Amino acid sequence: MGSISESNGCPLTALRYIAQSYNHADSQASALRLVLTLNPDWEGPDNKIEFVRFTDGITNTLLKIINRKPGLTEEQIDHEAVLMRAYGNHTEILIDREREMKSHALLANHGLAPALLARFQNGLLYRFIRGRPATHEDLVMAPIWRGVARRLGQWHAVLPIGGAVAQAKSEVGRIIMNSVDVHPSKQDDDFPLINPRQPGPNMWTVLQKWILALPSATDEQRKRRLSLQKELERVVNDLDDGNGIGEGGLVFAHCDLLCANVIAVPSTDDSVTSSGEPAANVHFIDYEYATPSPAAFDIANHFAEWGGYDCDYNMMPTRAVRRQFLTEYVKSYSQHKGIPESSQKEITDRLYEDVDRFRGIPGLYWGIWALIQAQISQIDFDYASYAETRLGEYYAWRRELDGSRANAGEKMPLRERRWAQEA
Repeated sequence: MGSISESNGCPLTALRYIAQSYNHADSQASALRLVLTLNPDWEGPDNKIEFVRFTDGITNTLLKIINRKPGLTEEQIDHEAVLMRAYGNHTEILIDREREMKSHALLANHGLAPALLARFQNGLLYRFIRGRPATHEDLVMAPIWRGVARRLGQWHAVLPIGGAVAQAKSEVGRIIMNSVDVHPSKQDDDFPLINPRQPGPNMWTVLQKWILALPSATDEQRKRRLSLQKELERVVNDLDDGNGIGEGGLVFAHCDLLCANVIAVPSTDDSVTSSGEPAANVHFIDYEYATPSPAAFDIANHFAEWGGYDCDYNMMPTRAVRRQFLTEYVKSYSQHKGIPESSQKEITDRLYEDVDRFRGIPGLYWGIWALIQAQISQIDFDYASYAETRLGEYYAWRRELDGSRANAGEKMPLRERRWAQEA
């Protein structure tokens, strides 16, 4: 699914607002009303509007709306196509929709996202990107991961985070949960909130928000939530040191680079890297979780997605592949930042160590996310089991760090074995 529009998009303040909403129970009719309000010239006998559903779940509904006018080629039809993203129920617990819209506008203004066309009461309308969503098997293919490395290096180099970081001193203390089973209990008066180096929205404060949203109706739930809070405090203390690349150790990160959010774009010329290796032209979509973050987290999180939705740890990148990926990433980052080639090896070496330090954090991040989804999601997926799998990655990483796994004489888990493998 997916070319980035030549238009850089419009500033958020100028974005058209349509005072209508998408109705999941009356999908086609409500989507038709929205697109005809956006494009009134699509009404009439010479138009043939069709709907292609990409996703339908708790996070969002994504529809591609096309107009098959007689005589148009598929490419011309796609050029005029509209994507409609409608938000799912209760997703405000997990996703800051206002921040998502601002992120999309920022990316569009840098030519890194399709142009926004309008917003409506419960969603967005924007341009379509021609291309093919990757599979998790694609992510391990060298042309794809080289393309991802190059594009991610560009993202981290050119996108500013100043506006986000300069916001209110802390968003986490102002969070009010208004969903069933996620009301903070009286014991929350003394709940120890984190104090990250950068006070504005970032991946640490997102994690804090999610922990506050965890259910706390029973003693067992409160105990687990406090345990996860202590883990968050620990990783913030250990990893939030401001020493990474970017502004104060943060870059504007995607934070959800799973396979379906990587679009391989058709290209007339075979792109190659500076070393002469083939690289696919890719773009990233879906900016729901985009926020300032350590670059090492965004990269480690992408590597975690090489295993796909089933967490196949045999697919995880080895040391050699990670170094090749990071070499390509740093070349791209340096090109966009104007960093001389003589400094790139040192940056790559440091980032390699940082990514290794962050390898367990995606498990904590998505494990907590899945615990919330287990409470609110309506789609047929075992989020509770998925949460335990992802949190298991985090705790396995912890046991490698403190040596408790080796001291107990237990076998190293597959994910850790694969991560430690050289070639």
